[in-house]
Amino acid sequence: MTKNENSAEDSLLSVENLSVVFDSEEVLSNISFSLKRGEALAVIGPNGAGKTTLFRALLGLAPSSGQIEWQKGIKISYVPQKLAVEKTAPITVKEFFLLKAEQFFLPKKSFVEHLDHELSLVGLGKETLVKTLGELSAGQFQRMLVSWAMINHPDVLLFDEPTAGIDIGFTETIYNLMHRLQKERGTTILLISHDLNIVYRYAGKVLCINKQPICYGSPREVLKPDDLARLYGEGGFYQHLG
Repeated sequence: MTKNENSAEDSLLSVENLSVVFDSEEVLSNISFSLKRGEALAVIGPNGAGKTTLFRALLGLAPSSGQIEWQKGIKISYVPQKLAVEKTAPITVKEFFLLKAEQFFLPKKSFVEHLDHELSLVGLGKETLVKTLGELSAGQFQRMLVSWAMINHPDVLLFDEPTAGIDIGFTETIYNLMHRLQKERGTTILLISHDLNIVYRYAGKVLCINKQPICYGSPREVLKPDDLARLYGEGGFYQHLG
């Protein structure tokens, strides 16, 4: 992909020829794409394709070659697929969020009121604030992570399969919320998903990878049977995703 001056100025993120090598094994090779403010990009591919490694490279958490260029001054938040927490950790949800309070330059009372609103967006009530992290169910904990990522109103949200193992109701809640954030806050979304229905409904662009790029563009234009067969193999599970 060739980048010209206009596209560089318009892009919130520009990636060119990104490669990642671990222990002499190339796990990502020559990945290129760009993203504008307010767009949603879905990253799809089979297990082991390098999707999470791509996110880690974008965040500077994995060594890489090539070019990763973020627009200057943007705020980025990341929701991992899983986060291990010690069940006996003596910290409440409220205390966990207050670790971020200094970023808002708000009195503690005003921050907690803001927190109440943000938690309600993901379906969590005020009673959640007094629970310790270990008391939360898996679904509540994942909702809390989404709210944690959103609370400082980032310019970019990276979601690594944020609804994996979570009930269908929450899945609808979070993806509808993502769409709302795009419209109301101009939030840019990067999403890893195994569900093509979600990709078609919520992503304006899709990047298909299996350690190297397979296809990139509008889901309805590039997710053709031949490309999906190359991505998942003939008779792959994508046929069952609707």
